[in-house]
Amino acid sequence: MTAIQSVDALRSSYAAVVVGGRCAGAATAMLLARAGLDVLVVEQAARGSDTLSTLAMMRAGVLQLSRWGLLDAIRAAGTPRIETTTFHYGSDAVEIRIKPRDGVDALYAPRRTLLDPLLADAAVSAGAHVAYRVRLKELVRDDRGRVTGVIVEGGGVAREIAATMVIGADGVHSTVASRIGVEPYRVGQHKGGVIYTRASGLRNTGYHWHYAPGMSVGVIPTNDETLIFAATTSERFMRELRFDLAAGFDAIVGVTAPALAAALGAADRSPYRGFAGHLGILRPAWGPGWALVGDAGYFKDPITAHGITDALRDAELLARAVLRGTDAALAEYQEIRDRLSVGLFTITDEIASFAWDMPRLQALHKSLSEEMTREVLHVSSGGAESATNGDAHGGARPSLQSNHGRSQSASQ
Repeated sequence: MTAIQSVDALRSSYAAVVVGGRCAGAATAMLLARAGLDVLVVEQAARGSDTLSTLAMMRAGVLQLSRWGLLDAIRAAGTPRIETTTFHYGSDAVEIRIKPRDGVDALYAPRRTLLDPLLADAAVSAGAHVAYRVRLKELVRDDRGRVTGVIVEGGGVAREIAATMVIGADGVHSTVASRIGVEPYRVGQHKGGVIYTRASGLRNTGYHWHYAPGMSVGVIPTNDETLIFAATTSERFMRELRFDLAAGFDAIVGVTAPALAAALGAADRSPYRGFAGHLGILRPAWGPGWALVGDAGYFKDPITAHGITDALRDAELLARAVLRGTDAALAEYQEIRDRLSVGLFTITDEIASFAWDMPRLQALHKSLSEEMTREVLHVSSGGAESATNGDAHGGARPSLQSNHGRSQSASQ
């Protein structure tokens, strides 16, 4: 089965409609389809199109791809192995080797032109319908206000499609969240401005995170290139840097990572892209007939490069809740999401303030590592805490492992 080529080819109803076909939405759709649900994904961009991203995956995210049977494809595409991560606090460097654990012996940072279509194609292989260049126009509600479907548009043609569940995976500026009228119940205080480029010809020496007062630089090896971002406060970005991204990038890298600046001298670079920043948010994750996943429900500053990992984690949490089919299950999805996220959110928000000194930053990174360990434990357990609770009717936890087709028993 291939991706749907026109709105006219869509069915009139699905068990679930996922709005947004990037990593969070595609992963959620894949897991639901593998469990046997009829799923439609609508994505307004073209298949395999790029998007602004720090790309770096942490252990929990790599573990998810491995469990879902997709990590071999990431490797086969030439995505470089990340075997060390190094923190540079001014002139002091702390190198950490990636220890083989939980089935993960290296990290990866695949281009979004690889990761997003890989997940979407896996959803299609499991039986989902994926429609590109199709956007959400409106939500459909019944007379009690429950979301019961969507109106989507593609190629100038609009269709109304019924759905038992509508899932918003359409980013921090989510149309689904906007149409529902749901507001964040937690908002960060700080946001960074970031300049991104990709450089060719640099040697893969793992992830590098460089820090100087008021500035940070990330070095992330990816497919055939190295992603580099230069970050500072959003205020400085807007005041000084946005008018000449190349000069702003060079100014930050020159001070924060001078050896990198020298290595970049002759390297080819992709066009610079800027991000003025967005405050972190936690939105309610569900309501009657709807749910949010990925940045649509939970966004934090990219300075800690944890967005993809959280998106894959929450895709599985939501898929399990949808398959259990109760309000209690969806409430538990939000509770676990928040329990695993609030620490990461708070630490990231303080790092994004750029108001730290080096001892405080090192303490924040220690706390961040502890929060990431909790996340890995949750993922490696297969969400055992959720399974222990069961749903309101005592249903068994469904299997969401790779089976290249329909659902299989959790006992297999």
